[in-house]
Amino acid sequence: MKSLSDQKKGSLLAFIGVMFITPDSLLIRLSNLETWGLLFYRGIIPFFVVLFGLVFFYKKNFLKALFNIGYAGIYYALSFSICNITFIISIQNTNVANTLIMVAMAPMLSAFLSAIFLKEKPDKNTLIAILITFLSVTYIFYDSLQLGNILGDIFGFITALGLAVNANIARYAKDKDLVPAAVIGKFLTAAFAFLFVKNFILIDKDIFYVPLMCVMCVAIPFVLVTIAPRFITAAEVNLFFLLEVILGPIWVWLVIKEQPSMETIVGGIIIISTIAIHSFLALKKT
Repeated sequence: MKSLSDQKKGSLLAFIGVMFITPDSLLIRLSNLETWGLLFYRGIIPFFVVLFGLVFFYKKNFLKALFNIGYAGIYYALSFSICNITFIISIQNTNVANTLIMVAMAPMLSAFLSAIFLKEKPDKNTLIAILITFLSVTYIFYDSLQLGNILGDIFGFITALGLAVNANIARYAKDKDLVPAAVIGKFLTAAFAFLFVKNFILIDKDIFYVPLMCVMCVAIPFVLVTIAPRFITAAEVNLFFLLEVILGPIWVWLVIKEQPSMETIVGGIIIISTIAIHSFLALKKT
């Protein structure tokens, strides 16, 4: 890993992280757990898993690493937890298509915030990739878009803004390890969801699906995606998240035979091709 350029390290971390996230929608579909219970477990299980990993990694220096997150880490933890919570509230209050369209704005918002606060103006290739992928996501869900509840749409936009803020904070504090801050964010998420959970009991297949989801699709990815902005821009990190838009439905199709629409297939091919070309051009520069 040390021999790789920053562009290669960041792209590889973001790509692997998002690939772990892609089966998330399938496991959510297979689970019978109610929304707030799911959010609680998606907070508390990754909290303990990554906390254990950090204690094992840092050993006696764990508390030092925890307090070393600084103000950037505190802001990251708050933004990270808010982002987790607003996504669920958005899904509850509008249709899924509206939420995903809002979340697809994250790369554009990342580029905008990065240009203002970090003075990192995205290059032409990144701007073109952001525009093409956003239009592709809009095309995929065009037929599904309806006039949703404005509250859900607003929370969807807050989720996209939260993703953009997270990536920019991680980019700004690239000399710090913000994984402990993300752990705190997961604890805050679980604490908030705890207030609304009606039933904590996992039964039948949820005993397997929920822990698998929380470790593979939540704990591992959020560590990798937290580290990735140290090496590449915030906008580039969030571009990789759009892979979930196409690969998520494909997992559902392969396992429970819920066939994706032609719009999803065509738009997905465009998204994957755009990200691949953008990454290739960025790596070629280095």
